[in-house]
Amino acid sequence: MPQGDARPSIVSRHFPDRVHEFVWRNWSAVEPVELARILGASVQDITALAESMGLPSAGTIPPEMRTRGYVSLIRRNWHLLPYEQLLQLLEMTPERLAFMLREEDFLWIKLGGLKPKCEPLHYRPPEEAARRRATEIRRVVENDFGEEIRRPAEPRFHFVRQLSTPLPGFRPAKPMDDRPVSLRFVYSYLAVYGDPLLNPRLDPYPDGFLERLSAVGINGVWLHVVLRDLAPGGTAFSEFGADHERRLANLRALVARAGKHGIGVYLYMNEPRAMPASFFKNRPEMAGVREGEFRAMCTSHPAVRQWMREALAHVFRQVPDLAGVYAITASENLTNCASHGNWRSCEHCKARSDADIIAEVAAVIEEGVHRGSPKANVILSDWGWKGHGDAPDIIARLPKSVWLMSVSEWNLPIERGGIKTTVGEYSISAVGPGPRALRHWNVARQAGLKTAAEIQFNNTCEIASVPYLPVMDLVAEHIHSLSSAKLDGMLIGWTMGGHPSPNFQLANQLNRTPAPNVETALDELAKERFGPEGALHARKAWILMSDAFRQYPFHISVVYTSPVQYGPANALYPSKTDYKATMWGFPYDHLDGWRGPYPPDVFAAQFEKMAQGWEPGIAELRVAVQKTPPDRRGEAQADLRFARAAAIHFQSVANQSRFVLARDALAKASNTLSPEQRRRFQVQIRRCLESEIVLARQLFTLAREDSRIGFEPSCQYFYLPLDLVEKVVSCRWLLRHFEEKGLGRKHGDPPS
Repeated sequence: MPQGDARPSIVSRHFPDRVHEFVWRNWSAVEPVELARILGASVQDITALAESMGLPSAGTIPPEMRTRGYVSLIRRNWHLLPYEQLLQLLEMTPERLAFMLREEDFLWIKLGGLKPKCEPLHYRPPEEAARRRATEIRRVVENDFGEEIRRPAEPRFHFVRQLSTPLPGFRPAKPMDDRPVSLRFVYSYLAVYGDPLLNPRLDPYPDGFLERLSAVGINGVWLHVVLRDLAPGGTAFSEFGADHERRLANLRALVARAGKHGIGVYLYMNEPRAMPASFFKNRPEMAGVREGEFRAMCTSHPAVRQWMREALAHVFRQVPDLAGVYAITASENLTNCASHGNWRSCEHCKARSDADIIAEVAAVIEEGVHRGSPKANVILSDWGWKGHGDAPDIIARLPKSVWLMSVSEWNLPIERGGIKTTVGEYSISAVGPGPRALRHWNVARQAGLKTAAEIQFNNTCEIASVPYLPVMDLVAEHIHSLSSAKLDGMLIGWTMGGHPSPNFQLANQLNRTPAPNVETALDELAKERFGPEGALHARKAWILMSDAFRQYPFHISVVYTSPVQYGPANALYPSKTDYKATMWGFPYDHLDGWRGPYPPDVFAAQFEKMAQGWEPGIAELRVAVQKTPPDRRGEAQADLRFARAAAIHFQSVANQSRFVLARDALAKASNTLSPEQRRRFQVQIRRCLESEIVLARQLFTLAREDSRIGFEPSCQYFYLPLDLVEKVVSCRWLLRHFEEKGLGRKHGDPPS
């Protein structure tokens, strides 16, 4: 099992001990009998610990927590359990977990590339000090949450059943061949990132979900696959292809079902995948660039290209109704030797250019697909080419039958809070298209290629904890700006953006011929969703929240490592942890890692501006919901919940940033601060903690009402409702901790 730069795990000092912490963190996610088995205790022992802290009865644990929530289980136990006990909790083999950490959407990177050192946990009857602290926790839970914590909540993953239920009287949408943008495809909000083709119970596209996508204008979906699992490897790679017949049979069934709803299935190609060094023991001539324990399958070798070509042809012959492939040839995964820009370290590739290598890989993919199915589409993303720079030389060498797809807003210059930077990831707050996409589409059209945009209308890494954002004016503005680009297709949902939504509905309305006026389309959508009386208020809400969202302090560090995905569920610490924030895994307290180019005060101020700007929009949306006809009020209320949750997340990022600044200032300069300076930092800490208590309490209610809040398909649940209860407990503990250091409110302090 990978260890990385292992260091001592973080101890949560607001709990009596690590056993109490383990029981709390897993109380709503793992059956008590399993917790007892891992700790060597009885169920009665575990239940008594939970009750001593004020936790409600365990209730029924959704079975999906193991099949669809295992990443959440790993993350919440990463600092608590050594691998041996973690494997027990997950009921998983070491081989399966090691594969998952390496292959499932960069999970090892999301976890920080290290496994904290954890001593095995064993149950012992709590001592007097632990019992006293558990009683204090119980008192906080009772005082802050009352009876609500014991009332039934919507079970986690309830949305899977909701979205899978067929629509009454559904009729597939008309084909889009006559639309300006003929293809719009997304990823499934219900997908599990692993190997769903081997396990049909984890169907990423049930009929009810396909119907809902079709109803909002989606006519394509994509599916993550690994090529060596879908086709035999022949004599060159005999170890490839285990269970490929079963996967292809399940793929045929999925393609047939999707086709009934007017939806084509695309395979996500990120090939050839790097292999362990041992794979090349008897084929050293095929070993390419090395990264850690893995090496690229060098595509300069004819046998590697031949395998890719034949494997793709085999898949498309066996599943001839596949719509095509969506390929990224320079992704985060190591594939060809040029995929990460280090091809000159390969003996076989060093005399070539990156354009030679990538264009050759593109040609192999195109040839293999079209040998199997001449009608299939081959869509190539320029993601990562030339280190995300301009790549006209690669585009000019692509086969004439492929589509060129580019992230719309990439390299768009922006200024937020007086700081100038450029967009380097999907963004809704920054309206494209940007200069890179425009140049690449122009070169592609001149070469006779079809063009497509990678764009997200629901949400982005800016905040992926809610399924869609009610910022319709930004979405409409971006769609309108793209109309002159004469695109053939759009990928409008990466892993986090595939929920059927009013945002998709708006995109569908704006893709009519002739194209409607933007304001007309927005007005139509508002009336359809909120009724004639609620529409005006909804329109005001969309405008206000869209304008506020333009203040987002966009940068790659902000969207990947800041606590924006976790909001008030992210922990605060009494002293610096020295752990660095990870990509979508653990923000910790690493403010310098969160903020990118923005000074700390500017970073916090921008999130505050967004939160404050959303409040009048939320007020208008609340009125719109009240005026919505009863038969449509459920969906309108969901829009309001998501808007409120997003604003809570924004304000929490500001709170946490200001807390860390004040905490560290007190720790670093405690002997040099004047009494007034010290008092100012103490007041700031108190205000942040008290605000976090309020926000966590509010988000607790929202998350219990809607199981989609806090969820994203590749990361699964960023947080569960009990994490927000824990945040209140920890903030109460921190208030007392800092009061003992002189933080207590003094006469004349402004109220928080």
